[in-house]
Amino acid sequence: MRVVLKYGGSSVATLEKISKIADYIKELKEKIDEIIIVVSAMGKTTDELLKKAYSLAGTPNKREIDMLISTGEQQSAALLSIALNSIGCDAISYTGYQIGLRTVGEYGNSEIINIDKNFLEKQLKEQKVVIVAGFQGVNDSGDITTLGRGGSDTTAVALAGVLGCECRIYTDVDGVYTDDPRKNNLATKIEKISYDDMEKMSKNGAKVMETKAVVIGKKYKVPIFVGESLGSEKGTYIVE
Repeated sequence: MRVVLKYGGSSVATLEKISKIADYIKELKEKIDEIIIVVSAMGKTTDELLKKAYSLAGTPNKREIDMLISTGEQQSAALLSIALNSIGCDAISYTGYQIGLRTVGEYGNSEIINIDKNFLEKQLKEQKVVIVAGFQGVNDSGDITTLGRGGSDTTAVALAGVLGCECRIYTDVDGVYTDDPRKNNLATKIEKISYDDMEKMSKNGAKVMETKAVVIGKKYKVPIFVGESLGSEKGTYIVE
């Protein structure tokens, strides 16, 4: 059995949270043979990097912006790998470039066109937990490109599509709600939702899932679970 797990920025915001995720992954590895993890940048790292860029230039070069902000996810991936290896769980981290995640389109909002499945399969056969820096890939010019808002969701669902497995999106809410539960007390959690309905909600502003990720999930029939990081396993399933 294999699974792709994705942890958002709030889930990996501190070293303490990363350590707790590592403990959870080590336990999960006893039940699931092949685990692929996609991580976002820690907390507000991307915003902080962008602030630095814009303090140096009013309109910074878009290629260099992608080069800069891709480092946030790489940091998270390496730190989680270090945490896992320190507790005896064999893990290895990779950038989008290293897993052959090819992109096309403009800097800051590229599309995934290919992922090197054979490379990933080889690493998984060695029983390592594979950690991938989300939100990024490489174009035909060899430049690092980013996938736009919610790009780590897109990375995770695309990986699950290529590897033929479930994708679990872990975030700071325990599922998909009819409205933002932090703003509306009457919002109710949805246990199961179709790709089409989730796509409509995403396009209408629901931030829990990125539209591009839902579209990829629908195309490759990837069962997507959305739940709270290290919370109960009761969340929302996005399915046909």
